[in-house]
Amino acid sequence: MATVVPPTATMPPAAPKPAVIQPEKVDYLNLPCPIPYEEIHREAMMSLRPELFEGLRFDFTKGLNQKFSLSHSVFMGPTEVPSQSGDIIKIPTSHYEFGANFIDPKLMLFGRILTDGRLNARVKCDLSENLILKANAQISNEPHMSHGMANFDYRGKDYRTQFQLGNGALFGANYIQSVTPHLSLGGEVFWAGQYRKSGIGYAARYNTDKMVATGQVASTGVVALSYVQKVSEKVSLATDFTYNYLSKDAIASFGYDYILRQCRLRGKIDSNGCTSAFLEERLNMGLNFILSAEIDHRKKDYKFGVGLTPLAVTVTVCCLNSIFFFVRGSFSPDEDSSKPLRRLSLV
Repeated sequence: MATVVPPTATMPPAAPKPAVIQPEKVDYLNLPCPIPYEEIHREAMMSLRPELFEGLRFDFTKGLNQKFSLSHSVFMGPTEVPSQSGDIIKIPTSHYEFGANFIDPKLMLFGRILTDGRLNARVKCDLSENLILKANAQISNEPHMSHGMANFDYRGKDYRTQFQLGNGALFGANYIQSVTPHLSLGGEVFWAGQYRKSGIGYAARYNTDKMVATGQVASTGVVALSYVQKVSEKVSLATDFTYNYLSKDAIASFGYDYILRQCRLRGKIDSNGCTSAFLEERLNMGLNFILSAEIDHRKKDYKFGVGLTPLAVTVTVCCLNSIFFFVRGSFSPDEDSSKPLRRLSLV
């Protein structure tokens, strides 16, 4: 009689242990170099502060060689004139602007002269691999409208610093340091001898591949916050908030930046009820078509602009925009210290 052998029980295989994610080690001796101090709001400014205009604008640039080009710009549109009643008065104006541009890897020169006699000049020169000189000047027949400023920018391994000199005994300095691979902290000081005003400010910036958050506070009373979220490769959402604790003024805005194959659309709405949109579209005929619109229902102010820019101008315009930025929360001698302040700064 055969013996029946009972089946042996097989144990189920042991479940693999979950992989333990080791925290990323930070090499604090090899931190990335931060962006310049005055550019900490760069992503938000690009989305929320497009170059809006009213009227008709046409720009054309003729390249004479690889480094030198001439530019022509025609603008026809109204100019706002302040009135005691608070109503907006617009006077039709027009002007022509002639410019000369020299672009070299280590030297960039831009000159502009307008029909009203104003002359603008901008210079960017790489003195060394880490030291850059940037300067701008404006000469005008109108009193107190001529000015000049020079900046010396030094780029270190994980920090940037800048020293500024301007007419009217204006002195300024700023410094920004990378603390972690994503966080950078900085500060600035200024002295305007002509107006006997001084101030100090602090800023922080945190950025990743998907978002950028910034904060800035100054002794002039301005607190500025901004946040940009990258939804996809083509879509970004941005918001900012500005508060002046001296005048108790506050404003917030929300906007979007949508980049398509042949066009870019930007728009925003703020807490004052002002909405705006800016469209740049590349046409097949070799032109950039621009539409600009802004509606302020509270002030009953409506602006609409149309522009044409040949594609050859695009490089020059981008270079100009990369040199000069308007930064909220900085000092300008010709503005009241109790209002939200801006300063024309060099990148």
